[in-house]
Amino acid sequence: ESDSQDVFGMSLNEHSLQALSWRKLYLSRAKLKATSRTSALLSGFAMVAMVEVQLERDHEYPAGLLIAFSACTTVLVAVHLFALMVSTCILPNLEAVSNVHNLNSVHESPHERMHRHIELAWAFSTVIGTLLFLTEVMLLCWVKFLPLKSAAAIASTCIMVPFGIVFIMFAIHFYRTLVSHKTDRQIKELEQVIQLQNQLDHRAHELCSHGFLGGQGGLQA
Repeated sequence: ESDSQDVFGMSLNEHSLQALSWRKLYLSRAKLKATSRTSALLSGFAMVAMVEVQLERDHEYPAGLLIAFSACTTVLVAVHLFALMVSTCILPNLEAVSNVHNLNSVHESPHERMHRHIELAWAFSTVIGTLLFLTEVMLLCWVKFLPLKSAAAIASTCIMVPFGIVFIMFAIHFYRTLVSHKTDRQIKELEQVIQLQNQLDHRAHELCSHGFLGGQGGLQA
C-alpha cells in the first residue's frame, strides 16, 4: 500500500510539472501572437506616416526636428520588425506542439529554451515599441503643423507627454506586479514540493522501521 502511495505521489508531481509546462507554452504562444499583431500594425503605421508626410518647401525646418523624426521612425520600424521576426520564427513551432493532443508532447516545444527571446520580443513590441510610437506621433505633429501653426504642435506635445508618463508608470507597476505574482506562485510551488518530499521521506522511514522490526522478529523466531 505504501509503494502504491509513493507511486501515486510521484505521478501527481509529474502531472503538476506537465501542467506547469503546458501553462508556460500557452502563455508564450499568447505573447508571440500579441507581439506579431502589435508589431505589424505599428510598424505599418510608422512607414505610412514617413512616406505620406508632406514637407513644406518654403519653410525651413529645424535640423534637429528632421533628424529626430527620421531616427525615431527608423528605430521604431527596426524594433517592431525584430519582434515580428522572433514571433514569426518561434510561433509555428509552438502552434505545432499545442495542436498535438498528447501531454508528453510539451517537451518537444522550444518555449523553455527560447524563453528569453520570447520575453525580449514581447518587451520590444509592447513597451519599447509603444513608447517609440508615442514619440513618433508627437514628432509627426511637429513636422506637420510647425509650418502652419506652432500652437497645434505645442498642444499635441502637452497632451502626449502626460500620456507618456502614465504609460511608463503603468509599465513599471505592471512589471512589479507580475514579478510579485510569479514570486508568490513559485514560493507556493516550492512549499508543495517540500511537503511532498517530507511525505515521501516519512513513508520511507516507516518502511525502513517496519522492515527492521520484521527482521528482528524473524531473528527472535
